[in-house]
Amino acid sequence: MALYGKLETDIEIRASAEKFHEIIYQRPHHISNICSDKIQGVELHEGEWGKVGTILYWRYVHDGKNCVVKTVMEAVDEKNNSFTWKVLEGDLLNGCKSFRIKIKSIPKEKGSVIHCGLEYEKLHKGIPDSHTFLQLCVDIAKDIDAYLMGDINEGSFITKA
Repeated sequence: MALYGKLETDIEIRASAEKFHEIIYQRPHHISNICSDKIQGVELHEGEWGKVGTILYWRYVHDGKNCVVKTVMEAVDEKNNSFTWKVLEGDLLNGCKSFRIKIKSIPKEKGSVIHCGLEYEKLHKGIPDSHTFLQLCVDIAKDIDAYLMGDINEGSFITKA
């Protein structure tokens, strides 16, 4: 019996859909400078930034724990500012057979709406749904919006030693 799960949410932001899409899709390595309390680093493992087939290695904090994940850019729709990352390995697969993160930036008259979707297949019914990971995605989107709108400077969340 397959245990498919799907969680989705919309995040209203003030920044344009194009600017948001550009930073999260083409320049994800900058995200660790924007919200280092959540994303500690994004490294290019294989391919080119913003290209289908590119493999990224992420270091992030989830539920108070340091985590890692390796993703591949599975699909991109430049016209509609959307893309899909497929998880290849890492902490997100501890209780899941498969996991995908889908992001779509939808323009509005003022600002945009970021549609974030998680699709996964759990290993067994005792695995909880990924509500806390979805909330992490929401928090990151809000930090990126604040950066794009000039509310914060890149690196402002980095604490000085």
